[in-house]
Amino acid sequence: MTKKTGLKIAVIGGGSSYTPEIVEGFIKNYEQLPIRELWLVDIEAGKHKLDIVGELAKRMVVKSGLPIEVHLTLDRRQAIAGADFVSTQMRVGLLEARKWDEHIPNKYGVIGQETTGPGGMMKALRTIPVLLDICKDIEELAPDAWLLNFTNPAGMVTEAITRHSKVKSIGLCNAPIGLHKWLSDKYQTTPEHIYTEFVGLNHLHWVTRVEIEGEDKLTELLDKREEYSGKNVPATEWDLDFLRGLGGFPSYYLKYFYLTDVMLEEQLESLKTKGTRAEVVKRVEDELFELYKDPDLQEKPKQLEQRGGAYYSEAAVNLMVSLYNDRRDIQTLNVANGKTLDFLPEDAAIEVNCVVTGTGPITLPVTKVPEQAKGLIHAVKTYERLTIEAAITGDREIALQAMASHPLVPSVKIAKAMLDEMLEQNKPYLPAFFK
Repeated sequence: MTKKTGLKIAVIGGGSSYTPEIVEGFIKNYEQLPIRELWLVDIEAGKHKLDIVGELAKRMVVKSGLPIEVHLTLDRRQAIAGADFVSTQMRVGLLEARKWDEHIPNKYGVIGQETTGPGGMMKALRTIPVLLDICKDIEELAPDAWLLNFTNPAGMVTEAITRHSKVKSIGLCNAPIGLHKWLSDKYQTTPEHIYTEFVGLNHLHWVTRVEIEGEDKLTELLDKREEYSGKNVPATEWDLDFLRGLGGFPSYYLKYFYLTDVMLEEQLESLKTKGTRAEVVKRVEDELFELYKDPDLQEKPKQLEQRGGAYYSEAAVNLMVSLYNDRRDIQTLNVANGKTLDFLPEDAAIEVNCVVTGTGPITLPVTKVPEQAKGLIHAVKTYERLTIEAAITGDREIALQAMASHPLVPSVKIAKAMLDEMLEQNKPYLPAFFK
């Protein structure tokens, strides 16, 4: 991108509990990313949180002594106008909607998770229309801006944007950076001595190469039961014989597909004791906002790392720095497939390694795709494309096809009953389905 000093960045969903992490990233990287204006935007329902977290952001900037102006606003267009980067971290329907995404499928004996299966489908249906609406503002008011999307389900949302808008968009996830941190710790090395190759979709990937200081460690990793898992996915053991033959280190989200019975059991157990994951997160969030209110707090509190999205902001800031400085480093991103995976459509979003240049990411060819991963990638991508179409059209028939084609949904009968109940529960956020 053309280098200019004094960048303008808009963070949509600025009232998020993650905001202090991205602000910390901007402060640490100011030399390589000279931000002049940081706009934190939210909607009326999030104003209370925006005020609390926005004041903390201002205190953090004052403490840093940097000339960054922090603006808090409910006026999205004002925030987007002339922005160089727009980052999205929003949750349509808030944690209350997520609670039902998890709870309703569980009632039918199906995995309830916010990005995988029926819950992920509902989140996509709520989110895609809102993000495409934001894209219209970007096309009009900041046509050269990069949109960095973290909003889950990140792969589907990114694909909807690249296929249905003119905005330059890249999808991001915190799993790759989390894996690198785990490997750095395990092998006592720094991220620049680690090379991993990701193949698949967002929250459905296999790591087919792991090299530490040039040495292949994949076999060793597949040979051990050591667990790398996210805060938001329970740490259930993999079957060792299965893992060795898999040919790739699986994303912890793959447990929902490979260990469905155990994962469902854990969810139903947790429902009885702690409530859904959304309810657990809500308690963590409430504590965080209590901390954020403290007028003496001038830095990101440690407790933020208890959320499932730890390090996502580090990934966001890394990507901005690379685009702005034409760094040409390798990052794992959600981008259009092109000819990378020959069994998927060219405009499908996939999660793979890319070289990040000043004009955008260039997808690297993948060297290994486990044969046994292809079927699952293809099946989930089919469900994703149907979901995107349903989100845009509000067509219930297409929505039923999407729901029924997801590998975690056991029958059409259950798909239909679940879909009806979930659409009804989401009525306020799905006007297209209730014309």
